[in-house]
Amino acid sequence: MSQQALPLAGFRVIDYSHFLAGPYVGRCLAALGAEVIKIERPKTGDAGRQHAWFVGEDGEYSGYFLQLNMGKKGVCVNMKDPRGREFMEKLVDTADVFIENYRPGALTKMGLGYEDLARRNPGLVYCSISAYGHTGPDSHRAGFGLIAEAKSGIMQMVGTPGEAPPLLRISLGDMYTGIHAVAAINAALLGRVKSGQGQHIDMALYDTLVSMHEYAVQCYTLSGGQEVPVQTGHDMPTSTLYGVFRAQDGDLVIAAQVDDAWKRFAALVEQHGGPAGFASDARLHTAAGRNAHRLDILAVVKPWVAAQPVAEVLALLDAIDVPGAKVQRIDEVLADPQIQARGMVVEQDHPVLGKIKLPNLPFRFSGCDTTIHQVAPDLGQDNAEIAASVGFSAEQIADMQKDGVLYSA
Repeated sequence: MSQQALPLAGFRVIDYSHFLAGPYVGRCLAALGAEVIKIERPKTGDAGRQHAWFVGEDGEYSGYFLQLNMGKKGVCVNMKDPRGREFMEKLVDTADVFIENYRPGALTKMGLGYEDLARRNPGLVYCSISAYGHTGPDSHRAGFGLIAEAKSGIMQMVGTPGEAPPLLRISLGDMYTGIHAVAAINAALLGRVKSGQGQHIDMALYDTLVSMHEYAVQCYTLSGGQEVPVQTGHDMPTSTLYGVFRAQDGDLVIAAQVDDAWKRFAALVEQHGGPAGFASDARLHTAAGRNAHRLDILAVVKPWVAAQPVAEVLALLDAIDVPGAKVQRIDEVLADPQIQARGMVVEQDHPVLGKIKLPNLPFRFSGCDTTIHQVAPDLGQDNAEIAASVGFSAEQIADMQKDGVLYSA
């Protein structure tokens, strides 16, 4: 296989973001070949550096930061100094993309809003990520992924009826918005080829999670407001049989909601100890019939699964081509031969920590490898290189470093 250049090779990205959604966008663009320059504030840097899990002799490295900022160059600049502002202006002039995820208006006060930067660089693709977006009555409000998950209606549908919904334990709002931002940035760069102009991309966590509803919104609107999806616990009343079941030694999921799969599954259950006539019950041979008699089905399937180990149930399902899977812990995920075969864990050589393992991105191209082997930068690690690339002399750089305008740990 001939290796092609990475798709975004030659593009320069300024990552002026923190924590999760913005840094994730920068990491994705770096994997696709862009030169991504991570901008941080002096001394403390990105707040993600203070987020667990901590590693190192004194816990000085954040796994959170290492994961989200691999493949980037690191610059730490004091924007309160006029030389720091000049540095940023010159850097923006050379950039194709600018990423930020501050509350709307915050960067405008610093002269780093879209209008200011676009006047200097009309081709700039400027991507903002915030909780509510830059328009609307809530645009001024702060928020995190948790807020968007609660507001979006997703959290309300998760969990056991009658109980408060659980935390999702993954940052769905940030990551889903982040990958949409990656798509939008690439589309804007492609559009710039024809127009010659950049533009402002306004991404909101709340928007992206509302867009994620593949069922709930149309369920409500097309029923004339009569149907409101609610918590259903461990299965889906509108898609029987599809859910989570407890076996002797763990939990598994079964997806036998399609008519043909259901018939094979029902025959399997009857053959292996289920009630006689279960497979031939014509009431259960259509989706509507199964949904109408869902509780009767669960009364058979739950004890049937519970009487067997997970591995035995899955072996039976595999034999009849009905999808099923164990509910895995994270240690089981990382040991999964499929995940290993797909290269979904990347090993990097860190100059202090030695070999570290972090999750890879899911990009797979036939002509190039997007795996990032470069570790996340230390604070201000690439100050001199980037300053020189935008025209500062060695003497100017030395003065800025001495005065803390360009700060390094």
